[in-house]
Amino acid sequence: MSEKRTPAVIDWYRTPLPKDVFKQLHERSDLKAWLQTGGFLAIVLCTGGLAFWSWWHDWHWAATVALVFLHGMVSHFHINGMHELGHGTVFRTKALNAFFVRVVSFLGWLNFETFNASHQRHHRYTLHDPDDQEVVLPVKLMVRHFFEQGFFNYKGFWWTMKYFGRIARGRFVSPWELVCYPPDQPDLRRAPVRWARFVLGGHLVIAVVSLATGLWIIPILVTLATFIGGWLFFLCNNTQHIGLQDKVPDFRLCCRTILINPVVRFLYWQMNFHTEHHMYAAVPCYHLKRLHAAIAHDMPPCPRGLVATWRHIIGILRRQQTEPGYCYTAPLPASSPAAR
Repeated sequence: MSEKRTPAVIDWYRTPLPKDVFKQLHERSDLKAWLQTGGFLAIVLCTGGLAFWSWWHDWHWAATVALVFLHGMVSHFHINGMHELGHGTVFRTKALNAFFVRVVSFLGWLNFETFNASHQRHHRYTLHDPDDQEVVLPVKLMVRHFFEQGFFNYKGFWWTMKYFGRIARGRFVSPWELVCYPPDQPDLRRAPVRWARFVLGGHLVIAVVSLATGLWIIPILVTLATFIGGWLFFLCNNTQHIGLQDKVPDFRLCCRTILINPVVRFLYWQMNFHTEHHMYAAVPCYHLKRLHAAIAHDMPPCPRGLVATWRHIIGILRRQQTEPGYCYTAPLPASSPAAR
């Protein structure tokens, strides 16, 4: 058997912050956390409630379909809530982080346990394969991926069912899973296995009870929502690293910050400030806009809006078709120490 590989030690560049600003940005607030988490879940409840109301009161079928689609659009961002709550930085009260990460993970068909094991490595070794295999560049995206995932993602549903069924049986098989959950440490696997069984069992109960009572709309709004209407999530989440550099010790070169409107930014849990999030991962999501302002002088140009962002990304992807080794190098400010 080959010896275990020792991961690289990466000396990441981080824009220096004054001590008082650093401290303020890292402060956690239960009030601000409730506004973000409670506000997001309230939107999910409202869109789901409107869809149910439309179905219950026999509105025109097109209205119900449109409202279900809207509910799916919002529900796709459960994964960003799981991501932030999984960092443990949203609520000051740890028990509230632990509770709500389970709520959004259940609703979003997400295993926060396996995600955390992978994501810790993603932050420590961002885009340094093989130590980070959560995101591996280059990522190939085509128009068909947008249509497959943006409306009704039946492939995603089938993959998720197989994935949860496999983890629920304690089967960790992919190379990355075996890095995060080594065979010689079986105790690490108990928590993700338990959670997978809970999610499968919980959604099964919802389906059985709902169908038995004639409320077949409930499984659509709860169990299937994250596989419907994912176009906005697709356009937001795929901007984070695609087309950028790998194996560099500078988050400004391997992560992308984009500027988007406040409504989408709220649904996205402020993850449009992705460079800032990687640079200072312990800063709560509701402080990332302030962090962006504090380090703006040391940042490359940030695309404004999803249209401008994707125009830029599509240009990179097209060039990669003829130059497979090409990656975009973001221009750094001349005053930045890392640019010298």
